[in-house]
Amino acid sequence: MIPLFNQLPFGGALLGLLGLLGSGLGNQGQHSPTPATVQVDTTNRPAENRFTKTVLSNDLNEPMELAVAPDGRVFFVERAGKFYVYDPVQKKTRLLYDFPVKAVDKYLNGLLGMTIDPNFSKNHYLYFFYTIQDKDDTRQRIARFVINNDNTLDLASEKSIIEFHIDLEVSAHTGGSMTWDTHGNLFISTGDNTVPFESNGFAPIDERAGRHTFDAQRSAGNPNDLRGKILRIHVEPDGSYTIPDGNLFPKGNSGTRPEIYVMGCRNPYRISVDPATSIVYWGEIGPDSGTDGPQGPRGYDEFNQAKKAGNYGWPYFVGDSKAYHQYDFSTKAVSSLFDPAAPVNNSPNNTGAKQLPPTTKAMVWYPYNKSDEFPELGVGGRCAMGGPVYHYNAALQSKTKIPAYYDKALFMYDWMRNWVFAVRLDDQQNYQSMERFMPETGDFRRPVDMEIGPEGSFYMLEYGSVYGIDNEDARLVRIDFNPGNRTPVAKITAKDTIGLAPLTVAFGNKSYDYDKSDKLTYQWRFEGNKLASTEVKPTYTFRKNGIYTASLTVTDPSGKTSTSKQMIKVGNTMPEVAISTPDNSTFFFPNQTPFRYSVAVTDKEDKAIDRKKVNVALTYIPKVAGNDQQIGHQQISASYNLGKSLIAGSDCKACHQIAAKSVGPSFTEVAKKYHDDKTATAKLANKIIIGGGGVWGEHAMAAHPQLSREETTEMVKYIFSLVNQPTDNRIPPEGNIVLKEHVGNDAPSRYILTASYTDKGSMGTPQPKLALSKSDVLVLRPTKVPGIEADSLHNISKQGKRLGSIHNQSFFMLKGIDLTGIDRLTYRYASKDQTATINVHTDSPTGPVISTVVYTATGEWKNFSDVSAAINNPGGKHDLYFVFDKADGTGKNLFSLDYLLFQGKEMAVNQSNKQSGK
Repeated sequence: MIPLFNQLPFGGALLGLLGLLGSGLGNQGQHSPTPATVQVDTTNRPAENRFTKTVLSNDLNEPMELAVAPDGRVFFVERAGKFYVYDPVQKKTRLLYDFPVKAVDKYLNGLLGMTIDPNFSKNHYLYFFYTIQDKDDTRQRIARFVINNDNTLDLASEKSIIEFHIDLEVSAHTGGSMTWDTHGNLFISTGDNTVPFESNGFAPIDERAGRHTFDAQRSAGNPNDLRGKILRIHVEPDGSYTIPDGNLFPKGNSGTRPEIYVMGCRNPYRISVDPATSIVYWGEIGPDSGTDGPQGPRGYDEFNQAKKAGNYGWPYFVGDSKAYHQYDFSTKAVSSLFDPAAPVNNSPNNTGAKQLPPTTKAMVWYPYNKSDEFPELGVGGRCAMGGPVYHYNAALQSKTKIPAYYDKALFMYDWMRNWVFAVRLDDQQNYQSMERFMPETGDFRRPVDMEIGPEGSFYMLEYGSVYGIDNEDARLVRIDFNPGNRTPVAKITAKDTIGLAPLTVAFGNKSYDYDKSDKLTYQWRFEGNKLASTEVKPTYTFRKNGIYTASLTVTDPSGKTSTSKQMIKVGNTMPEVAISTPDNSTFFFPNQTPFRYSVAVTDKEDKAIDRKKVNVALTYIPKVAGNDQQIGHQQISASYNLGKSLIAGSDCKACHQIAAKSVGPSFTEVAKKYHDDKTATAKLANKIIIGGGGVWGEHAMAAHPQLSREETTEMVKYIFSLVNQPTDNRIPPEGNIVLKEHVGNDAPSRYILTASYTDKGSMGTPQPKLALSKSDVLVLRPTKVPGIEADSLHNISKQGKRLGSIHNQSFFMLKGIDLTGIDRLTYRYASKDQTATINVHTDSPTGPVISTVVYTATGEWKNFSDVSAAINNPGGKHDLYFVFDKADGTGKNLFSLDYLLFQGKEMAVNQSNKQSGK
C-alpha cells in the first residue's frame, strides 16, 4: 500500500490502469430466460456449501476475458496476446494463437477482450479487441476471425470491424469489453484514454496547450470521439457494420458519432446486456481522490444501468451525478459547478458538439470509505466490474446450474475487494437490494471476468494476487451448484504423532456431513493401502520405525467420499530445548548487570548432546527511523504483526510485493528510500489515508480514508522494519551478555534470544532419517512500555501512543510479565480534574493485588506528571491487569496514560546518578 497505486491495473478508483484489461461479460452461451409461466423459488437462500469452485486452468499470465461456447469450450485471452481454449472433454487448456499485439508494461494495451458471435454454432465467428500500431498511429481494433473445427484460428479470415485511434503515451483506461443483445447488436466498451495522475484525483479537464492527453473532454466528454464510450453496432456478414435505431446520436448529426450508445465513461471495464430486457450493465472505474475538495467530489466507482442510450457524465460528474467545478489548471481558479441537466463541453480539445445530453446517475456508487447508501460494499481500493444477469431455466437439463434463487439477479464484482454481489431489481428494473455471493468459500483472487455457461454454471477468470506479473494464482475457474447430496468431509485428529516404536496412537475423528441424515462409514489405513479399521475412532500400534501416512476415507450412503491424512513419525522423540535465566525474562536493562542465560537440551535417544550443535543466537531488532513508538510486544513484535496483518487485509498486495517490483515499488524499496528520514513515518501514514503520487513515477496511490492514523502508522512501521532485518549473532549455549546502551531504554527495539537443536535421528530408520528439531525463544523488551502496547483493553481507547477515555473499573492488561528484579512502577500520566486509584492484579481483573497507587489531577490534559508505587514480585510470569478505581464509583475520563516504567533498585540508582551528573 505504500504507495498503493490507485492507477493500478485498472485506472482510477482502484488503480488507474484498469481500463487496460479487456472485458467481455457477454451473454453468449447463456441459456434462455425462464418463461414467465414458470414459478421459481427466490426466497430460500441455498447453503453456501452447495457451491463448488473448480480450477480448470492455472498459472495464467494477466488473463483478460473469456467466452463460453454452446458446446462447453471456454475461450480466453491474456493481455500479452495469447489466445487459449479449455476443452471440457479432455480437461486440458491449449494455446491456439499468440497475437502480435502492442502490449508493453508502460502502455498497458494489448489483447484486451474477446467474445463469440451469437450464432457461433453456425458461423464459428470470434471477435477480438486488441491494440495495433502502424508507423506513428496506434489504434484499438475489433476484428472478426473464424475458428475451424480443429480449434485452429483461421488467420486469413480476419475482418477488421471497427478501429479508433488512441494516444499511446497514456497508460490508463483502455476498456476492452464486448457483449451482445438478443437482436445481434455488438456492444463495445472504450476507456477515456486520459492521464489521470495530475488532477489530484478529480476531473481531468486540463485545457492548457500541449496537455490534450490530460483532458478527458477530448474523449469521454466529446460526442465526436469513440473513446470513453459504450458503442453499439450491428455487424454484417461481410464484416461491415450498420447502426441500430436508438443510439444516442442519429446518423448524420453534426459533431457526433452514431456508434455511441453510452457516453461519459471513464473506464467501463466490464459490460453486460440482460438478454431478457436488453438493458446494459457495466462497472465504471472512478477517479482517485479519497476526500471532497475544492475541485469537486471525491472518487466513486459505479455500477451503471442503461435502459436506453444516455450520457453518464464523465468527466463533469461522478457517482449519482455529483458535479465537479469548472477549474483553470493554469491559475488554479475554481468557478461554477457543471450543470447535470445541460452540460456543455467548451474545451479547445473537443472536436464535437458542445451541448451534451443531460446526465444519468449511477445505479450503485461507492468511495474508498464506507458508503452511506451501500454500506455492505465495505471499504478499500475499488475496481468495479458489471454483469452478467442470470436467468434460471427450469427446462435446462443440468446437474450444476445455478439455482432458481438467483433468477434475474445481476452479478457484480470488484477486482480489488475480491467480492461478488447478487443485485436484486424490482419489476421496473430499478435497484432493490444486494447480497454477497459465496462470502465464506469463494476465495476470489481478483475476479476479472465472469460469464454463464450453457449448463448454467458460472465461469470466472481470476487475475491473481498482484497486478502486472505472472501470478501463480491467476486461473480459470468454474462454479457449480449441487442441489442434491453433498460430499462428506473427512477430518483426522491425533495427539501422539511422534514417538518410539511401538507407538500406540489413539485417532480422533471430526468428520461430518452437510446432509445430517446421512450415515457415514469409515475406512482407516495406517501402513500402506491395506484396510486396517472401520471403527469411528480406532487405536493403532506402529511397531516399526518409519514415517507413515495414516488416512481416513469417509463415505456417505450415495458413495461420495473424501479423505483426510495425518503423518505419523515412529522411531524418535522430540528433543527438549529450554532457555533459562536467573534474571528478568521480560525486560532488558542496558549497560547494567550482565544478562545471564543458559540453554538446556535433553533428548531420550541421544546419549550425549554435542553442545556445538546447539544453535543459540542473539538477535537485535533495531530502532526504526522516524518512529517514536515501540515496534512490538510479547512474541517478537506486536506492531510488526499488526502492521503486517493490516497490509495483508488491505489492497496493498495488489500493487506491491515485499522485495519484487510490481506496478508500485517494493516495500523494501520504500523502506530504504525513507530510512534516514525522521519525519517519514508520519508523512507516509498520512499519505496512505489521503492517497497521491509523484514520488515513484506517474502512478498514483489510492486513498484509504477508511483507515485510522494509528493503523496506517503500524503499516508504515512494518514496512520500515523490512530493511532493519535482525542481525544474528551466534553465541555460546550459556554465558553473560551486557546489552548495549545504544539500544536506549525507550527505543522501539527488542533483543531476541533463540536456541534450537536438531537431534541425531532415529537409528535403523530407512532414509530419510527421522531427525527432529525443537527450539525455544526468549524476547526481551525495554522497561519503558508505551500505553499503546497494552495487550488488552476494557472500556479504554487508544489515542495515538497513549491510552485515554479511562473510566471507573476500566482496565488494561500486559501479558506474560516477569517482575524479577523489579520493585517499582512509574506511570507517566495526565488527568484534568480526577483523583483515583490504580490497582495492579495478577492473572485476572480480580486477582491478587501486587501494587496500588493513588494519583492526583494534573490540571490539564496536556500537563503530564509521574506517579510511582512499589510493586511486589509474585514469582514467575503473570498477566498484569491495571484496574482503575474511583471510590464513589462514578468516575469518567479519569486518566491518560503515556507510558509505564518498570524499575529495579539498581536501575533507580543509575537514573538518579544520571540526573545528578555523577
